[in-house]
Amino acid sequence: MDSFLLIRGIASIVVGILAVAWPGITIAVLVGIFGVYAIIDGITNLFVGFSHSRVGGRSWAHVIQGLVGIGAGVLTFLWPGVTALALVFFIAAWAIVTGAFEIAAAIKLRKVIKGEWLLALSGALSVAFGLLVFAFPAAGAVGIAFVLGVYAVATGIILVALGIRLRSRVLVP
Repeated sequence: MDSFLLIRGIASIVVGILAVAWPGITIAVLVGIFGVYAIIDGITNLFVGFSHSRVGGRSWAHVIQGLVGIGAGVLTFLWPGVTALALVFFIAAWAIVTGAFEIAAAIKLRKVIKGEWLLALSGALSVAFGLLVFAFPAAGAVGIAFVLGVYAVATGIILVALGIRLRSRVLVP
């Protein structure tokens, strides 16, 4: 667990620094990655849907899912601004949910380890970030990328500190 926290923290710090250094590119890249993923996922689902399996033949659910995926990917490239706004809201929701689970984990671990407050603090930062993004979506994608970068660096530092603390196995007696 400690190694995973260290890796997660270091990755968060690196992504955060890149997001702060290139905020405009950050959102564009995220939108582009989603568009490419949706198209590839859609094509894959089309192949699965039209292939004849020994079990059930064609799967029209996969075909429909494939068409929706390709459509979402194409719309992402036609209307990147709308996709960026949707992505901003998705990031906000993800941060709130992740933060709530980190706080819950810290409460559960409080009798097992010392320093659980670091995980709770990471969770609180995530929730605060998500709420700010929901409250001010018009701040723009560049501002969101900058805030995302600062959040990622802060959370990464906290997770690295927690990972180091766990590595030393400071358990509650």
